[in-house]
Amino acid sequence: MSSYMQKAGVKLFAKHIDQYRPQDPLYEEYTDERGRLRRRKRAVPPGLSPRDAKILKSVQRRAHYLDKSFSICGLRFGWSVIIGLVPGIGDFADFLLSYYVVLRKARQADLPGWLVRRMLLNCIISAVIGFVPAVGDIAVGVFKPNSRNAALLEEFLRIRGEEYVRMETEMEAKKAGVVAEGSGLSKKDIEQVKPGAGMETATGQPSTSGAASSTLTYPPGRNSQKQKADDGQGRFVENLNSGTAGTKK
Repeated sequence: MSSYMQKAGVKLFAKHIDQYRPQDPLYEEYTDERGRLRRRKRAVPPGLSPRDAKILKSVQRRAHYLDKSFSICGLRFGWSVIIGLVPGIGDFADFLLSYYVVLRKARQADLPGWLVRRMLLNCIISAVIGFVPAVGDIAVGVFKPNSRNAALLEEFLRIRGEEYVRMETEMEAKKAGVVAEGSGLSKKDIEQVKPGAGMETATGQPSTSGAASSTLTYPPGRNSQKQKADDGQGRFVENLNSGTAGTKK
C-alpha cells in the first residue's frame, strides 16, 4: 500500500512540476493516427536563412542536453543539474556553460540588445538560485534557463521568418500589379526583427541587416496611426513583453 502511495505521489508531483517548466527545446509532442502520444524534432520556422536555421538547431540541441538529457520517475533534467551538484564551483561552471554554449551561440543570429539581455537575465537567475543549498539545484532543474532561452530564440526567429515570407509575397504581388496590405509591425520593429538576415546578397556575402529590408518599402497597414504614436522601442518589444509577440488585434 505504501509503495502504491509513493508511486502515486511521484506522478502527482511530476504532473504539477510540469506546469512550471518550459517545453523541450528540441522535441515536440504530437498524437499519431492511433491516438498514441509521440515526439518528434521541432521543425525550423519557414523563411529563415540557412545561417539562422543552423544557429536555431544548434541552440535547441545544446539546451536539450543541458536541461532535459535524463529522466527519472517522469522528471527530466540535464547536465546543468548534475554539474550544479559539484560543491563550490558547480553553479559557477553551470552559468559559464549556459552563457558560452547557448547564449553566445544565439547572439550570432543578429538579435536585438534587449532580447540578449533578457536571455542573460535567465542565466543570472538560474545561477543565483543554484547557490541555495539543496533546494537550489532542484529549482534550477525546474527553471531550465537554457530551454527558456531556446524558446525565446525560436519565437523571435519565427517572427523574422514570417516577415520575410510576407515581404516576398508582397514583392510578387507588386510585380503582378496587386496592392498588398502592409505589415502589422512598425518600421522600427522591422529594423529589430531584420527579415532575411543571414541571406546571401548579390556579392555572395551573408546579410546582417536583412536582405529584404533594403529593397522593400512598408506601406501603412490598418494600425498605421497607432504605429506613429509608438515610442522608439517599437510595437514588437511591447507585444513580446505582454506575451503576444508580433501580433496585433
